[in-house]
Amino acid sequence: MGRSPCCEQPHTNKGAWTREEDDRLVAYIQAHGEGCWRSLPKAAGLLRCGKSCRLRWMNYLRPDLKRGNFTEEEDELIVKLHALLGNKWSVIAARLPGRTDNEIKNYWNTHIKRKLVGQGLDPQTHRPLLTGRRPSYEEAAGKSSTDEGGDLDLDLTISLRLPASANGGSNWRAIWPEMATPPPPPAPPCAPTICFCYHLGFRSDQPCSCRASSSGHFHGCYGFTGS
Repeated sequence: MGRSPCCEQPHTNKGAWTREEDDRLVAYIQAHGEGCWRSLPKAAGLLRCGKSCRLRWMNYLRPDLKRGNFTEEEDELIVKLHALLGNKWSVIAARLPGRTDNEIKNYWNTHIKRKLVGQGLDPQTHRPLLTGRRPSYEEAAGKSSTDEGGDLDLDLTISLRLPASANGGSNWRAIWPEMATPPPPPAPPCAPTICFCYHLGFRSDQPCSCRASSSGHFHGCYGFTGS
């Protein structure tokens, strides 16, 4: 089993550091160096855990800490390092002397991310943001909607060619042996059609122009006009 966290040891102070505690920590490290953070609090006479001493020293008391706002050069370096390393703040902080990993992380989340989004870049991938809208179903299918108030052009007729024998072809004597002359051709000059508009339920002001022939086929088509 691993060691218990030093912060759970009894008789340790928690909360804000006092000026006296800061002075003791700085004086001890200047005299003896950082050393082992777990044993440092007892040697320095502090009722703090080793983790608290380390964070206090690294983030606030180090003499080489750089105070003040980040410069444009530091911003550019952070963006380049983040594109290569991701959220490895301690590694990034090692490339920026005087800056801490916690400070860089907070600065990234509060300033640089918004700056990149404003430039149209994804803060995670550093690539252009996808801002285009998704095409509609009609656009994806290659269809364009009709203009407002336009007419619909529906052509739902199918032409059916009858065999030559039914029109009085060369073998008409085998079909009608009692007739001396060939039967007359069908009355409609066009090929018979089936009215799909009528069967699909479309209606218009005019009655359906389809009419059934003696053979049961529909001649002509239903004249549909969009309203």
